[in-house]
Amino acid sequence: MTLMPNPVIRLDAQDNVVVARIELPEGTPIAHEGLTTLQPVPLGHKLAARFIAKGEAVLKYNTVIGYASEDLPPGTWMHSHNIAFGDTERDYRFGLDYVPTALLPAEQRATFQGIVRADGRVATRNYLGVFVVGNCGATVARKIANHFQASQLAAFPAVDGVVPFVHEIGCGMEMTGEPMDLLRRTLGGYIKHPNTAGALVIALGCERNNIHGFFEQQGLEEGPLLKKLVIQDVGGVKTATEQGIGLIEAMLPLANQVKREPVSAEHLVIGMQCGGSDGFSGLSANPALGAAVDILVRHGGTAILSETSEIFGVEHTLTARAVTPQMGQKLLERINWWLEYNRGRDTQINGRVSPGNNAGGLANVLEKSLGGAKKGGNAPLMGVYEYAHPVTARGLVFMDTPGYDPVSATGQIAGGANLIAFTTGRGSCFGSLPAPTFKLASNSPMYRRMSDDMDINCGQIIDGEKTVQQMGQEIFQRLLAHASGEKTKSEDNGLGEDEFCPWQIGVLA
Repeated sequence: MTLMPNPVIRLDAQDNVVVARIELPEGTPIAHEGLTTLQPVPLGHKLAARFIAKGEAVLKYNTVIGYASEDLPPGTWMHSHNIAFGDTERDYRFGLDYVPTALLPAEQRATFQGIVRADGRVATRNYLGVFVVGNCGATVARKIANHFQASQLAAFPAVDGVVPFVHEIGCGMEMTGEPMDLLRRTLGGYIKHPNTAGALVIALGCERNNIHGFFEQQGLEEGPLLKKLVIQDVGGVKTATEQGIGLIEAMLPLANQVKREPVSAEHLVIGMQCGGSDGFSGLSANPALGAAVDILVRHGGTAILSETSEIFGVEHTLTARAVTPQMGQKLLERINWWLEYNRGRDTQINGRVSPGNNAGGLANVLEKSLGGAKKGGNAPLMGVYEYAHPVTARGLVFMDTPGYDPVSATGQIAGGANLIAFTTGRGSCFGSLPAPTFKLASNSPMYRRMSDDMDINCGQIIDGEKTVQQMGQEIFQRLLAHASGEKTKSEDNGLGEDEFCPWQIGVLA
């Protein structure tokens, strides 16, 4: 059997585990580490680099990812069967490690071809949206949007499409309080998003999320590019569909009156996601995206890190570099909310990662968080936002969201993200609108297997072909290209309209 010069990856000199670069059969000698595999080790999984005593901390990136549940000789396959999940001591150092980013002068910042709205906001896409305040209007919204196929849009080349944004709530829920406020600010964030040129908002007419109350709370006013349509008021589904088509037809010429022009990279707002992670995600795709984020931040742009339950265990690396101690404390408060919310439940923050994550080499949430947080690079933490609130700070910020990708990305887009960068090790078919998703593969075998879905192969880092910094520079250039209108694989595949998923919290009755 022919092996690479070094079939394992050592991440830190202090680590007592190494990561298998390729699948390693039992009895494979690892000369660089002076050991031999005692069991088969799947690609991306860990093996003991020395003797690890029962109860001893297991170190990856010189960070505790659990504790040995038994004595482990060198060469032992290390995974959830012999790594026990447990709490770790963390020094939060609120704001003590904060170092301001050295921003490039305005004239030296990168540019992309953006769409500048009348109020100065910058878009990366140009869509018309058909929204519903409650699920009862979903069929009408889809019928209206589906009318506008390529032939109907041919005369409007600057319009990227007509998209239905439907969801499953809006009725049978509390009329006031955080659940309704969250739904309304999510819908409002999408309607007011720079990538939304115009919007038609549909109601059945009797929803608890009343369309008129929604408009008033969100400060929305009807105009040529924003219209209401109440199905009960116009006579039913058929009439509402016909009227809705007419309203969108009237918007198309107005939405088409845009052109792309050079704008500073400071107008880029990137939402970061990782889904279907594996043992390589924290070694390649995530740190490479983090390197791109550091470049973006120096150019004045913004990156949104999220998935609160998936930074648990490494949140202290963010609180330490928060712009103020209060900002770091705000992040810890969100972590504590999730710990209480999940108390006693079989969920990720309590150690249980998904079957796909586990098969990919991740033993528990501590290990997953260690890799996931690397998407944020080394920039200081400039803001902490609750779900779907408008992101106003520049630089690296955090938005509190669940770890479930469609819900998390929906909150980021509602907050203003105009691109989504999605890392994956197992493979993902996710897409989003009106802000498109581009996907970064953590390993080359999966990239080749799912080349129709993956935009960038960060597995080149694992293969020894590129460094993290080289990959980060490539990702940054692709960010600019996609922001300028270059289609992503998810756009080519027609993904995005079914991934609009506002967070459902609170009472449903």
